[in-house]
Amino acid sequence: MSEGVFKSAIRQFLGPVVPLLEDPAVSEILINGPKDIFVEKSGKLHRSEAQFPDEDSLRAAVNSIAQSVGRRIDNDEPRLDARLPDGSRIAAVIPPCARNGTCVSIRKFTQKTITFKDYIQMGALTQDAAQFLDICMFLGKNILVSGGTGSGKTTLLSLLCSRIPKGQRVIVIEDSSELTINYDHIVSFETRMADQLGQGEVSMKDLLKSSLRLRPDRIIVGEVRSSEAMELINAMNTGHKGCLGTVHANSPEDAMVRLESLAQGGDAKISERALRSQVASAIDLIVQISRYGDGSRRIASIAEVRGLAADGAYEVAPIFSMSRMVRGADGKLSGQLQPIGEIPSFMGEIVDNNLPFPQSKFVKAA
Repeated sequence: MSEGVFKSAIRQFLGPVVPLLEDPAVSEILINGPKDIFVEKSGKLHRSEAQFPDEDSLRAAVNSIAQSVGRRIDNDEPRLDARLPDGSRIAAVIPPCARNGTCVSIRKFTQKTITFKDYIQMGALTQDAAQFLDICMFLGKNILVSGGTGSGKTTLLSLLCSRIPKGQRVIVIEDSSELTINYDHIVSFETRMADQLGQGEVSMKDLLKSSLRLRPDRIIVGEVRSSEAMELINAMNTGHKGCLGTVHANSPEDAMVRLESLAQGGDAKISERALRSQVASAIDLIVQISRYGDGSRRIASIAEVRGLAADGAYEVAPIFSMSRMVRGADGKLSGQLQPIGEIPSFMGEIVDNNLPFPQSKFVKAA
């Protein structure tokens, strides 16, 4: 189905929320049953006056959308997670699992390319921190972007990928294609769900295994959420520098523990200590991004992973960290990502490559 035909079909299926879909200020539409609809604008939720006539009409709309993208949602498979032809993501759960009626989330796709300059103007990042991340991409550091749902992990990952030095082969693996990467040599893979007979599934883990045989310089995993974590860790530890991925976690330390727990679901039969050692050696940097109380999305910290401490815990050293946040009269929070005085262990690489980032940039502000 072409995108134009699909848009016409969407207007027919989701008539009551079409104005919301066409409103550029709306980033997400949340339907909690036919009469209860919210939208996200500028990171904040607002109740919408839009309503569906009844549960049957909402359910019919979801069924039609599922069929149009080659998926199904019924009593045997009451959940839908799909990418629409325009790049938007739709997730749905139907009764009886959804107690208040059919529940739908539509995260709208935007083709706008975000740059470091945009992040700086939004107060999400400082110029020094942006330059440091640029240097880490140039040096081929393995980076994990950590954050909660809706914090902006995918947008930040897209930006980091666009900073990969030219002349490399980049393989991108996602459950549903969301990343918008401005780069010359990109190979994109997307997983496939099993059919009604339980056959034909192609998982992230399968695609990661295949990607290792396709001469990648860098491997990008849209979201690490299962046993494919072990394959990614192995890739990072076997000469594939500059790999990136995202993970759901609330802090850099939590991100390392989360990655370890996901890797434990893999096929590797190794001791806990050996696994922790591999995870610690695989990841160089964790970028934590958070959504704050005023709806803004900002980088909360940039931390370096320095292996394992004597007690076996991950040694995670913040390089930049968000200052104390102060709420202004307009309700907006003000704060800045600041160096905390830690010098990255790869400072020698920065110097050897004549990169314009002196050690004084890491000095904690008085």
